[in-house]
Amino acid sequence: MDKTKEIYSKEHRFSTKAGATKLLLGTVIGLIVLKAAVGWLTGSISILAQSADSLLDLFAAIITFSAIRIADKPADEEHPYGHGKVEDIAGATQGVLIFIAGALIIFSSIRRIMEGSRIEMAETGIGVMLVSIVVSIFLSRHLSRVARATGSPVLEANARNIAADVYSALAVLVGLIIVRITGLNMIDSVLAIGMAGYILFVAYRTVRNPLLGLVDTKLSHSQENIIRYSLMKHSNEVVSYHALRTRRAGSQRYIDLHLVMAQDISLQQAHSVCDQIEAEIHARLPRSSIIIHTEPCSNECQQCAIACSRRQI
Repeated sequence: MDKTKEIYSKEHRFSTKAGATKLLLGTVIGLIVLKAAVGWLTGSISILAQSADSLLDLFAAIITFSAIRIADKPADEEHPYGHGKVEDIAGATQGVLIFIAGALIIFSSIRRIMEGSRIEMAETGIGVMLVSIVVSIFLSRHLSRVARATGSPVLEANARNIAADVYSALAVLVGLIIVRITGLNMIDSVLAIGMAGYILFVAYRTVRNPLLGLVDTKLSHSQENIIRYSLMKHSNEVVSYHALRTRRAGSQRYIDLHLVMAQDISLQQAHSVCDQIEAEIHARLPRSSIIIHTEPCSNECQQCAIACSRRQI
């Protein structure tokens, strides 16, 4: 029983943003050492390029770790809206690093074709690539789960980064197998260039989402519908609403709107309704900062279903 609790505790520790980042750092460092050693032994440019790619992952992980520590700081006098956008900045940086990794693979592959380099001990390289692929798949999936649970764009960027490594490692693996069977060293580089094109596409997607946060793009259509549904549930207490505005900064959401309420409602009643609406939105959209401005109705009683002493019958 104690052993089960210990395993659960370890899994839970890696399910936080900080824990997932520490797991990312440790895994990437291990892959760098392994790939660099085997790349040097085999003389494979593709494996060395993979090692360089993992080195970029290490830089990205360090950026992520720093960004999350800053983003999780509470709001202060100089940053009254918190530090959430640091995650968006880090996420965009991730995209740039993925782009560099794709360009690096293309450069190394073209250089390999021009130099006509040969691969020694291809079996060792194949084994390393298999290990790298399996580890990267599990790591990417874990980071994606934590990113969805915490709403962290920088962890999502890291998950995409590691997922891109799976495809590049797969290209290297296929190339090494073909080289081992046929002796055609150039095939390795041609396949690597093809997979690098996909990596560049991943880089574009990775940069795009954080940039939307930096320019205060509104929440997704589905998330805004959650807000509207919460407001509609109180149609017997709220006349109408308008000026709904939303935006995201890192994993934090910001929502503000105007509620039109009956003129004879007391301040305490209005406050209670606002509290209920905020609680319902928080339950569906955690990490939300909500500001509601209330204003009296304009006596358009024919269009109103609220029971009110001013209503004209």
